Amino acid sequence: MKRILLLGANGMFGQDAFEIFTASGYMVLKAGRGECDVTNRELVQKFFYKNDFDLVINAAAYTKVDDAESHKAEAFAVNAEGAKNVAEAANKKSVPVVFISTDYVFDGEKTSPYEVGDKTNPLSVYGASKLRGEENTRAANLQHYIIRTSWLYGKNGKNFVDTMLNMAKSQKVIRVVNDQFGCPTWTHDLAFGIKKIIEEKTPFGTYHVCGGGVTSWYEFAKKIFEIAAVDVSVTPVSTSEFPRPARRPKFSAMKNDGMCRDWREALEKYLTSSR
Repeated sequence: MKRILLLGANGMFGQDAFEIFTASGYMVLKAGRGECDVTNRELVQKFFYKNDFDLVINAAAYTKVDDAESHKAEAFAVNAEGAKNVAEAANKKSVPVVFISTDYVFDGEKTSPYEVGDKTNPLSVYGASKLRGEENTRAANLQHYIIRTSWLYGKNGKNFVDTMLNMAKSQKVIRVVNDQFGCPTWTHDLAFGIKKIIEEKTPFGTYHVCGGGVTSWYEFAKKIFEIAAVDVSVTPVSTSEFPRPARRPKFSAMKNDGMCRDWREALEKYLTSSR
């Protein structure tokens, strides 16, 4: 399985995935919205018919969590119907599909890391659209990998790590939410986790590929500044002090079964490597 179609190739994860799979000897066909708009079923089928590949990684996504609350149709068009279009076209071509999902399919009422079989109950439009994307992918193509990940950061897109470091350039006190818990995940590690699943011929199904361990946004921020040796004061605040259009789960950490390294180790590598 050396030929991969990478949808959403221009995104933060997509760019890392392209580098990692290409470096490992894969032939990667990159496609952004301009080349293959996943919301257009006919165009997706034509694109799949014209090109040869052995696997599809569907990273095309509407990721603006707060905007999705007022743009529900758009979010569902990409994350749900788009997932269906891709999975159907892949099935018609008899190739497996990887669908990137999220921890936001859970409601955060658990107090221990979520396992794959735990009940889903999204609190936001974004989470609901991704859950529908999971369901559509499973129904349309038996050869599927549903990959749930969380709190992504990477060198090729806007993310929490770089936001914190940029804020520290002009602020000496930064207020960060301390009552939401999850698993920070470097896009580099997400790509490697998916590569591992593919190469080890892991059974089709749903997997949690996220950083190991659990932390809060507040502790995450403190660790960022510690590793980067930035002198700034981080103040813990509650979610209620930062009202947002979309509700976030208060605890969305997932059990990753060793798919990725501990989040602190990954963060240190990200911050100390050339970015």
